[in-house]
Amino acid sequence: MNPIIWMLIETVGSLFASTCVLRAYAWRVHLSPQNPVSQFVNALTDWVVKPLGRIVKPTRQMDWPSTIAAVAVSLIVALLFFLLSGRTPSPGPVLLLALIWLIRWSLYLMMGIIILMAIMSLINPYAPLAPALNQLADPILSPLRRIIPLVGNFDLSPLVAILLIQVLLAFVHPGSIPALMGG
Repeated sequence: MNPIIWMLIETVGSLFASTCVLRAYAWRVHLSPQNPVSQFVNALTDWVVKPLGRIVKPTRQMDWPSTIAAVAVSLIVALLFFLLSGRTPSPGPVLLLALIWLIRWSLYLMMGIIILMAIMSLINPYAPLAPALNQLADPILSPLRRIIPLVGNFDLSPLVAILLIQVLLAFVHPGSIPALMGG
């Protein structure tokens, strides 16, 4: 497999799938469509999510078209992985690899949101993106904030959340993927 071609496919696929996951997550937390984050994400994904929205309608709690787009992209990337590596794709391993990658991409997305929110709260808590980042990070950080007290007016919940995400990422580590693929 040509590593440059694979790097491009994996990078574009992971970024686009993560953008679709972010769109679905923003829908779930009821982030305003007028928010700059929502506008950016919608502009990047409308070309695939809107046609899917004519077939499958979103509900109040779940943006099914965005979720389906993220799953479809991860399946395409997993299928391309098999094809480009010269292996015969079979449904089970392709589905499992796509699921593993989608989970990893989603966890990295959550970690990125938390890091950006923490940096923004220290540098400029009144920046236009700050409310959106807070709204996106709040469902993850709120349960931790109930358990972890402030330390000198400093919120340690983002650090704990990142640590927990790192633990989850260890469970879906790419080192386990070659065994899955029979290689």
